[in-house]
Amino acid sequence: MSESFFDAINSGKITAPPCAKTLGIEIKSYDLAAYSVELEFEGRPEFANPIGIVQGGFLSAMLDDAMGLACATLMKVGEFSPTLALNVQFHRPAKIGKLEGGGRVIYRGKDILQMSAELRQDGKVVATATGTAMLRKI
Repeated sequence: MSESFFDAINSGKITAPPCAKTLGIEIKSYDLAAYSVELEFEGRPEFANPIGIVQGGFLSAMLDDAMGLACATLMKVGEFSPTLALNVQFHRPAKIGKLEGGGRVIYRGKDILQMSAELRQDGKVVATATGTAMLRKI
């Protein structure tokens, strides 16, 4: 059996991409059997819009990364899951600072994955997303 993509990321054999580093991602926990992850992100001052809250594009990227890492829990090294569709709902403003996130694969077909994610701050949901990805060999 080939090595899990997620285990390779978690062990440092595969380095986090620059976009994940920019978002200040930290893996808090994961469940390989449930295809889910819990993460933390850093809403940095440079992510602020003119009124001082985290701009929605950065929140969308965080949600996409949460779902991407959830997909990584079922992939092997040499596989990739590009996002085909991303649907985001914003529920309340996100302040500069820490955001908690969770991502999960909710359906796995032969090549298609359906995912969901949420971001929380101060115990309240800030944004949620659903998405579709395609499982591919690199």
